[in-house]
Amino acid sequence: MNEKNNTYKLTKKGLEELKNELETLKTDERERNLEALKDARAQGDLSENADYDAAREEQARIEKRIKELENFIKHAEIIKEDQSNKVNIGKRVVLQINGQDPKLYTIVGTLEADPLNSRISNESPVGKAVIGKKQGERVMFKTDANKEITVKIVEVK
Repeated sequence: MNEKNNTYKLTKKGLEELKNELETLKTDERERNLEALKDARAQGDLSENADYDAAREEQARIEKRIKELENFIKHAEIIKEDQSNKVNIGKRVVLQINGQDPKLYTIVGTLEADPLNSRISNESPVGKAVIGKKQGERVMFKTDANKEITVKIVEVK
């Protein structure tokens, strides 16, 4: 989240995914949870009913996530298509990190970050280092553990 203007930077696809998750939670998940609560109540004494407790915990998790998603959507800022040749949010970039084989990454906002699927946040150490740079540039930065990392920007798409 950008603290200056309280927005969450998202791609159009990322915003749609959040909206779809919200819709699923409000319909399917809530309905399934209400059925679980009804079934647990039907078992009788609620004071020692593990199914009822589990259903109530699930209900709290669902409602918390709904509030989070509504806030993210309300404060979303769609990343505009950037036609420049500089690394920016929404761009796909081929990076060579510490001399390893080049790999394709997508620079995204923090809500969409998924490093295991090559989606790195603009607020991550690598993201911060390459934002605004051009193809062919090399950047060096230190991690929180004081390890020096060198990144070569092989291609900006």
